[in-house]
This record gives sequence, structure tokens and C-alpha cells, in this order.
Amino acid sequence: MAAATFSPANGESSGDSRPDSIEKVVHINRCAKVVKGGRRFSFSALVVAGDQQGKVGWGFGKANEVADAIKKATEASRKNMNRVHLNNNTIPHEVIGEHGGGCIMLKPATPGTGIIAGGGARAVLEAAGVKDVIGKSLGSSNHANVVKATLAALGALRPKDEILRARGKEIKEKKAL
Repeated sequence: MAAATFSPANGESSGDSRPDSIEKVVHINRCAKVVKGGRRFSFSALVVAGDQQGKVGWGFGKANEVADAIKKATEASRKNMNRVHLNNNTIPHEVIGEHGGGCIMLKPATPGTGIIAGGGARAVLEAAGVKDVIGKSLGSSNHANVVKATLAALGALRPKDEILRARGKEIKEKKAL
């Protein structure tokens, strides 16, 4: 199922949600339990939330109704947010993230490229505020593992000055022309 944006109707906010944060529904799964009277359905939802300024998190919720599952997943994703190091509108360097069978490679891109990634990876990158990046899913296509692998890749990013400090090099400032 394609990623969809979830936002409360009429601009009303639920609880602690901020107007600049977004939630993306990555996947909704229907599960059927066969009982004496027929089938009983339940739903699970995978949601990614972010403030589009470097904070992103994921959540998973289960309920007997789709709306309740999305609500639970959204609350879980807000509690699970982490900071991500960004370089303007892209990522500072190439990185590979893995989780379970999911593996994703992310590369920085020039301004105007956009987000070249699909499914759960695109939802995570949009929620984090990345505008220009190239991504390729190399492993499993399982939505949960792709989302977690993308978050692992973003968590492994380090800013340029931190890398130079670790190498013992000095940071040179650019002079204006």
C-alpha cells in the first residue's frame, strides 16, 4: 500500500501534535481470525512521524478498526522520535542501513533532485525533512524492515565537523568571494 499523509480534519490537532509535524501511513495490514460465526478482522498500521526539521520516528499499532490502529501507531511514532543530522536539504554522506532482512543505501544528491526512493524509505525521508537524496532498497521489501533500516541509516549519519574532529583535522572556514 502506498504511503499516505494522515492529518486531523479541519486543522484540529490531537493532543501534543504540532502544526509543522506530519504523519505518514506506510502500511495497513488486515488480519482475519476464523471463529464459529465467520471471520473476525483486525488491523495493524505502520506510521512514520516527523517534524521535517531533523526529527523522525516510527510506530506500530493494532486494533479492530483501521482508524484506531492508525491513532495508536501515530502516538507510538511520536514517542519514538530521534534526531537526524542533515546537511541543508540532503544527507552529509553516503550510508547503508540494515535491520533484519531490510537493507537500504542512501546517497546525497544535488539540489533539485528530489527524493528518489520508494515506499517506507520515502515516507521516512520526507518526515525527516530530507529534500534531495537517492535511495536504493537492497534487501527485503517488508515495510517494517525497510522503515527501520532507513532510520538506522539516518541514525548513522555524522556531520562533517564531527568526522574531521575524529580524524584530528582542523575545520577550515570558507571565505566569501
